[in-house]
Amino acid sequence: MKPDPRLIFLMTVGYRRLQRGLEQQMLAEDGLTSAQSGVLFFLGRNDGALIGDISTSLDLVPSAITGLADRMERAGLILRNRDEADGRAQRVYLTEAGEKIRKRAVTQARAINATLMEGFSDDEIDVVSRWLTSLQTKFPKDSSRSSIQTNLKGTTTHD
Repeated sequence: MKPDPRLIFLMTVGYRRLQRGLEQQMLAEDGLTSAQSGVLFFLGRNDGALIGDISTSLDLVPSAITGLADRMERAGLILRNRDEADGRAQRVYLTEAGEKIRKRAVTQARAINATLMEGFSDDEIDVVSRWLTSLQTKFPKDSSRSSIQTNLKGTTTHD
């Protein structure tokens, strides 16, 4: 079987379907969005993290994290406190309710990852993981340094 070279299309459709399924499941079970789950996952390993660290980890702009944190704090999932060393910065902590929901979300994520890996060998999963990780280098947050711009110069398409 010849591989389908439409990687952008396949990745986009796959991402949309996965994202839609994740959102529906998380909203139905715990009222969480995938971004909120990401915050809970990050705080599970980095409780007391700065808003900026969460932003960097989730690849979101700080203002998006601030709004997200507002909603999560109102829902009782997190607490925010001013950083003792820098009063302008905020540290974010999981509440007991947030930790309980985080544990359920981790279980859901493991099940979804298992479904994603069904039918593939460990070696195949390693290649896919390496390829997906390479996208972060090839397309950094600062898109002005994207390797696609370099690669597209002088390229012609033949469809």
